[in-house]
Amino acid sequence: MKLGARILKTGIAIVLSLYIGQLLHSPSPLFAGIAAIFAIQPTIYRSYLTIIEQIQGNLIGALLAVIFVLLLGNHIIVIGLAAIIVIIINLKLKLENTIGLSLVTLISIMETQSGSFIEFAGIRFSTIMIGVFSAFIVNLVFMPPKYENKLYLKIVDTTEEIIKWIRLSARHDYDHQLLKTDIKKFKDSINTMDLYYKMLKEERYYLKKNLPEKSRKLVIYRQLNITAKKALDTLKRLHRYENDLLQLPEEFKESIQNQLDSLIYHHEQVLLRFIGKIPTPPPYPEDNEYLNKKELFDFFLAHQKEYSDHNDPHLYHTMQIIAMIIDYGEQVEHLDTLITSFHSYHHNEVSVEDEYDD
Repeated sequence: MKLGARILKTGIAIVLSLYIGQLLHSPSPLFAGIAAIFAIQPTIYRSYLTIIEQIQGNLIGALLAVIFVLLLGNHIIVIGLAAIIVIIINLKLKLENTIGLSLVTLISIMETQSGSFIEFAGIRFSTIMIGVFSAFIVNLVFMPPKYENKLYLKIVDTTEEIIKWIRLSARHDYDHQLLKTDIKKFKDSINTMDLYYKMLKEERYYLKKNLPEKSRKLVIYRQLNITAKKALDTLKRLHRYENDLLQLPEEFKESIQNQLDSLIYHHEQVLLRFIGKIPTPPPYPEDNEYLNKKELFDFFLAHQKEYSDHNDPHLYHTMQIIAMIIDYGEQVEHLDTLITSFHSYHHNEVSVEDEYDD
């Protein structure tokens, strides 16, 4: 089991909230610790949004608790009714994430038997907000997330594995069951990449001079994700229609294999150029021959003429393979253009390089 940063931050936030609660002589610092658990978020920006939402949610819980106790008392049935209303209000205001802590606030206030109820309610509300702010401080100071590094490394690892399978599939030299299992893993990896990209997009830069670089990087990372997905789609087509590939003329099969080899080599080179492993522009550009779309399409047209029945599923399957390879190639070319443009502005200033070297 891996001990992640969020687990450590949750523990630190609990300790900090309990310490501040005791320092301020709160009668129930335990509620500050509970609030800290709810308020820990994976990014600083989400933590900021959580504070705004939790203030609203806790105010709803506290106000309803005071109103119900003053009007109906604190019988367990009254507490249950108040909880239902708190949930409904939070849902109506689209504060679903605050429902848990709102209910904690409600119950912690309504369970009192004290005579000075308003003062007690204020203390409980303040104690819970200590936990929320403690979580924000921890998120801001301790182990700030580096989603750019996580995203890039995930993209590289996933893309490299997909490329290996494409190379084997083009030669019809692989274990079918193992590939089927890995394709499912690749789908999970793609979902993780999308999640990391979303987290990276939410990160905020405090210096305006960093904003243009971040904006250009986000465009590149989005294209890196898209290109990895196209590589996976190509692999799935090669796997699904392997029998159709085997029926193609030898010259056509050899062309597909050569085109795929050139394409995935291009993809690998672009990934390395992004972090400065290969200079931009690449050396000896005349030697870098990648996807020849015209050759592939000409082979397909020539192959199509050999079939009198144009409704033959084999033709449609072959067309899908060629179309997917061409689409994948265009996405790699677009990624190449974006990375070349990025380096022309920022001179290889890519922060993922150090972690990638490790």
